[in-house]
Amino acid sequence: MSPRPAADGVRVRAPGKINLTLGVGRRREDGYHPLATVFQAVSAFEDVTAWPAEDRTVTVSGLHAEHVPTDGANLALQAADLLARITGVDEGVALHLHKGVPVAGGMGGGSADAAATLVACDALWRTGMSRAELTELGAQLGADVPFALAGQTAVGRGRGDALSPAMTRGEYHWTLALRSDGLSTARAYGVFDELLAGAVDDEPDVDPAVMRALRAGDLPALGAALSNDLQAAALEVAPEIAETLAVAEDAGALGVVVSGSGPTVAALARSQHQALAIAAAITAAGVADDVMCVSGPVAGARVIGTEVRAAEERG
Repeated sequence: MSPRPAADGVRVRAPGKINLTLGVGRRREDGYHPLATVFQAVSAFEDVTAWPAEDRTVTVSGLHAEHVPTDGANLALQAADLLARITGVDEGVALHLHKGVPVAGGMGGGSADAAATLVACDALWRTGMSRAELTELGAQLGADVPFALAGQTAVGRGRGDALSPAMTRGEYHWTLALRSDGLSTARAYGVFDELLAGAVDDEPDVDPAVMRALRAGDLPALGAALSNDLQAAALEVAPEIAETLAVAEDAGALGVVVSGSGPTVAALARSQHQALAIAAAITAAGVADDVMCVSGPVAGARVIGTEVRAAEERG
């Protein structure tokens, strides 16, 4: 195989996610909450491009880019460092993240960045890692990273990183109501502990109604089964979310749920046309800072091409 030209980069796309159901157990001694969730990867994407470089750096553009750290707190940089350390690579990388997933919106945007970076750096550095090995590394970075690598629809247990595929039929259309002010996952879990932890099980389980609805492609049944144990905590922190939920329901959504730790609200529609109508109703009511329509399930992190970096970008 001939060496890749120095100006060539690798571009990888990874999806955001919606939690169709999220069961949260009582906090364990190690600080984690056991989860039972069903993820669906949707067509809100993070694009990560990795170019050869002397150092390891990251730049960001796109949705809520101003809220994304570019230092060691960035999950993409952490992913590059972890892969290099495990494989013995002593190379730099210039990463560029183009965001299409809300920041701190409960949709796993940072996890998608990490997943895409693992795939991109593996291709750029030719480390030859299997997808299973990348998934194992991803779990060290965050509980949602393995799902961003896998995509589609899956059941998540443990911290959410122990995945098994879920059988689904058909396509699912969603309207997402976004807020510029994100909601900290840690804060949502903290409020959950204050409000509900004494009343929940040690080990949650997935509602069988969700699995039946997915297997049958039964949209009304899935809408009725959407649930999230963190929703009460998200509403406690950001009570204005309640109005967004109500507007989406009044607009005819089959089901409405806060995604993950919030504050993004996901409304299930019968069709793409209805998803657009729900988006119009949310916009007209002024109960979200932005709206987007997405569909799922979609594939996990994958290489979508190479990209030549302009000379001025290379410095």
